[in-house]
Parts: sequence; structure tokens; C-alpha cells
Amino acid sequence: MANRYGEAALIAAHPDKHHPKATPLDRWNTATKQLYPTSPTQQKKGGPRGAFLGLCEEGLVKGFIPGSYSAQRIHKDYAVRAVRLLLDGAPASVTGLWREVADNPETPHTSQMDVVLALWKNDRIQKPA
Repeated sequence: MANRYGEAALIAAHPDKHHPKATPLDRWNTATKQLYPTSPTQQKKGGPRGAFLGLCEEGLVKGFIPGSYSAQRIHKDYAVRAVRLLLDGAPASVTGLWREVADNPETPHTSQMDVVLALWKNDRIQKPA
């Protein structure tokens, strides 16, 4: 199973028939509150949130239309580059993807790749239009 941020991405990406107009940010916030009920810091962690919202922004997460969902460009860029690599057949591993997408691979990732891989491995990523 994915780490908790990967799990949050899967919860957020799951269609919600009770709240069909919820934005990707609304869904992400609901998912992280569910998984981290006592930690506002972990609920608001920028790397995984920016990765999820960035993928939604680009229309890469099934069920979400492209739009403007986040101002965190760096996390979005990492996630989008990782998805492109996966679509091109790159091996699906956190460390392998991070080495390819990071400007400085020595910098530790902050769960962006966990979000990407959870969505990828659970068939929630769609090819760009």
C-alpha cells in the first residue's frame, strides 16, 4: 500500500457522489483530515498536496477537468514530469522517478512521488488530451 499521502490521493481521486461539485482541494483536505485528524501540519504538507492538485490542474487525474487549483508550481512540475516518464514506460519506483524529475536528486522528496505512484498503480491517471 502507498504511504498515507498516496492513500490521501486515492481517497481524494475517488468519485464522491455525495459532493459532486467538490474541488480537488476540497477533496484533498477531506482526505488528509481523515488520515491525519490530529495533525494540521501533516494535513497541509505542501509537497503531496501540490503534486495532487498539479496533476488535477493538468487533467491527468481521472474525474477532474483541467483548471487552476494550486499555486505550488514546483510540486506540480515534479508530479507532471513523473507521470510523463511513467507514460513513456519508466519503471515505477519512488527513488527512480525522483532521480529523474528532481533538479537536485540529493534533495529528499516530500511524498510527491508517493502521490504519483499511488494514482498510477490504481489506474487513476489518464493520458493528457
